Amino acid sequence: MKTLSKIYESQFFEDALYKEWEESGFFNPDICIQKGITEKDAQSFCIILPPPNATGILHIGHSTMLAIEDLLIRYHRMRGDKTLWLPGTDHAALATQEKVERLLWENDKKTRHNLGRETFLHHVDAFVEKSRDTMRMQMRKMGSSLDWSREAFTLDKKRNIAVNTAFKKMFDDGIIYRGDRIVNWDPKMQTTVSDDEIEWKEESVPFYYFQYGPFVIGTSRPETKFGDKYIVVHPDDTRYAQYKHGETFEVEWVGEKKITATLIKDRAVDPEFGSGAMTITPWHDTTDFDIAERHSLNKEQIIGYNGKMLPIAGDLVELDIFQARKKIVEKLKEKKLLVRIEENYIHNIAINSRGGGFIEPQIKRQWFVNVNKTFTRNGKEVSLKSLMQEAVRSKKINIIPKRFEKTYFHWVDNLRDWCISRQIWYGHQVPVWYRGEEIYCGITSPSEDGWKQDPDTLDTWFSSGLWTFSSLGWPDKTKDLQMFHPTSVMETGYDILFFWVARMILMSTYLLDEIPFKTVYLHGLVRDEQGRKMSKSLGNVIDPLTLIPQYGTDAIRLSLLIGSTPGNDLRLGEEKIAQYRNFTNKLWNIARFILSQKKEGSPFIENISSISLDSSHFILSQMAMLITNVTSDIDTHQFSQAGEKLRDFTWNTFADWYIEITKFEENKEETQEILFFIFKDLLKLWHPFMPFVTEALWKEMGYREHFQTMIFVSPWPQKGLYKKKGTPHSSENFSSLIILTQAIRAVRAQHHIAPNKKISLTLCITKSSPEFFSLVQRNLPLVTKLKTGIENIHLQKEPFIFETPHISHSLDDKISFHIPLLESIDADKEKARLDKEREEIIQCLFSINTRLKNPDYKEKAPQHLVKETQKKQKELLERKKEIEQFLKNTL
Repeated sequence: MKTLSKIYESQFFEDALYKEWEESGFFNPDICIQKGITEKDAQSFCIILPPPNATGILHIGHSTMLAIEDLLIRYHRMRGDKTLWLPGTDHAALATQEKVERLLWENDKKTRHNLGRETFLHHVDAFVEKSRDTMRMQMRKMGSSLDWSREAFTLDKKRNIAVNTAFKKMFDDGIIYRGDRIVNWDPKMQTTVSDDEIEWKEESVPFYYFQYGPFVIGTSRPETKFGDKYIVVHPDDTRYAQYKHGETFEVEWVGEKKITATLIKDRAVDPEFGSGAMTITPWHDTTDFDIAERHSLNKEQIIGYNGKMLPIAGDLVELDIFQARKKIVEKLKEKKLLVRIEENYIHNIAINSRGGGFIEPQIKRQWFVNVNKTFTRNGKEVSLKSLMQEAVRSKKINIIPKRFEKTYFHWVDNLRDWCISRQIWYGHQVPVWYRGEEIYCGITSPSEDGWKQDPDTLDTWFSSGLWTFSSLGWPDKTKDLQMFHPTSVMETGYDILFFWVARMILMSTYLLDEIPFKTVYLHGLVRDEQGRKMSKSLGNVIDPLTLIPQYGTDAIRLSLLIGSTPGNDLRLGEEKIAQYRNFTNKLWNIARFILSQKKEGSPFIENISSISLDSSHFILSQMAMLITNVTSDIDTHQFSQAGEKLRDFTWNTFADWYIEITKFEENKEETQEILFFIFKDLLKLWHPFMPFVTEALWKEMGYREHFQTMIFVSPWPQKGLYKKKGTPHSSENFSSLIILTQAIRAVRAQHHIAPNKKISLTLCITKSSPEFFSLVQRNLPLVTKLKTGIENIHLQKEPFIFETPHISHSLDDKISFHIPLLESIDADKEKARLDKEREEIIQCLFSINTRLKNPDYKEKAPQHLVKETQKKQKELLERKKEIEQFLKNTL
């Protein structure tokens, strides 16, 4: 009979198995239908892979995404659904251009302007294709069963048609407009930046108070104050009640001449901040811009698009903002307008996450999506914002975990018009052309001469927002679009709920009048073992690709799936990955044992007909329950819970108990059949979690040859196959025998009975059914062999009557066992040991009680620590009571 190696060596299997899967064609749902794997009328299940940025390699967060999505895809494929997992990458315009520009300068000391637009874009395309090749390899290494024949790219020709089609429709409907509004401007990269691409960095700076006419104003950015002409206070601020809205004042300020300032009353002002009075700079602050818009105030630019001061700054022109800040403070101090300085004012500054440049709000003419413009849809007046709200509020889209619905609505309810134009070269160029005063918007360029295309490109999120349907062929009405949209699940990190998920809902509800997906599953961040965010500076980054050769892909997948719950961060270290590598070997060794029990030429059984052993009834019933629970958990997206149940069954119920029991059962033919039958379905249940070792074992154990199919397209286990003949309650009753065995082992350990000491035991079963008593009687030989150290057992139905001291233990009101004390232990030594343990408990309780009586401890200590202390107190009190009762009644 074939044997397996002692250790599962993943490197000898993984690449070859993935090649077999891919060459089979079964990642493609059309092939599954053609080959009879999937029924033509089966329901569809579709996930569109959240496209990773085309800037390099996948990180541990991507691995989490791949593990969760592949679990769902493999599960639904085995359930017989038309299952599509469509791969792709995002051109990530800003990030990609920044990286290529940086490499260009580092390697050749050239800028994009040295090359020109066309040549530079050829450099970018070459870089992106190389990155995409790397990511394809990495996805394959993770076992991702993606349909590579449908791979898409957010900047390919098909997606460009989709982007231009969407833009034109929104332009024609008046949803997209060109206007002068305040945007996030990066002087370093010379482009607008979306809110999603901004990182907020905390810094400590001085906060200045200046005299401004009769008011004291506060600011951390005095360099923006050259053109300030408006003082703003809250209308309910009693300190300024004597001043009227619109009242003007002559004030001494930066220049030689006095200026006329106007008082504005607006509820955007926080009366508790600073003096409650502020001047506004509408050109360089979003809140100030909104105030100016509400009151039709003038706006004046102070800082240029290069980040330097404009001529309005007088002799400070062309200084950068930090130089100008010092100078203007000196000027105002000389004019005795500096009231005071508060040092160490903490605030957040905006940084472009893609290039590291400081963000300077600027008013610029840009392209925007109007999220509040109303239009008629199905007889109702709606807006993009209301469509986004309704999709989730109506429960058409289910967000997991539910608490993120509140976050979603907070973001959507406060959504501003979306700036979609960027001043970079890489990306979808705005499909608008100009000829003199004429403007043309189209899917393709105008045929006449003299037209010049808008040089700006579109925000990456615009094309990404179309991803669920553009990847399926839209704007064409393809079979894929009809079959697989709306998609089933959008699985992604909670950190891009607003940036991407919300925009997909916006685009799909507007352009298709349907939701993009039915469920949003949000995973958390992967942190290190101490809960810190992974970063190169901390040296705690885990690269899954470098760990695969050491631990295997399955171990990494399990470490990302088990212990992970939706919306919560996961702690991960190599120790956890190593534990799951050990578990992978455990499954391999279980298979080794089962193979060793199979006789040469013995047939595979595909149905259970008649069985005789109580242990067979027990394990079949447990397996039926496991299939039900795992199926339900995956259906309800409780992946960790499903994995934990599988691990507990595999390691404990199946390996530690059932396999151990089979070694002592006399009916070897039956146990061999049951082992092979159950292990077949156990491999199937594990397959979505750990595809490589399960496919390897499916092949090595002969299941592939027998069933003529690979495990990844084998049907999901059905609990109905485990219906059996026999005593209705035999499984539950047999579980009591296992509990009895555990209790005997625990009592031996608790009372320090030597491992090699054989003991006698009286087992009392009262108030039980004849069936239960008979089952126990039949299986007493098993109990004596399962590492209990029992020499003989006396079974009786009557309560036990003491004649000599015994160690007694009750499992419940119907089962108890009793061990002769003097035959098993040295009574004097045991009494001395228990006395010592009791004294130690008393001392420990004194310390715990003192701590818990201290009000400061309960108020100031972390709550989890207080609960742990209270739990420890309860455990010690129970143990103390146990010892005292034993000393009183037995010794």
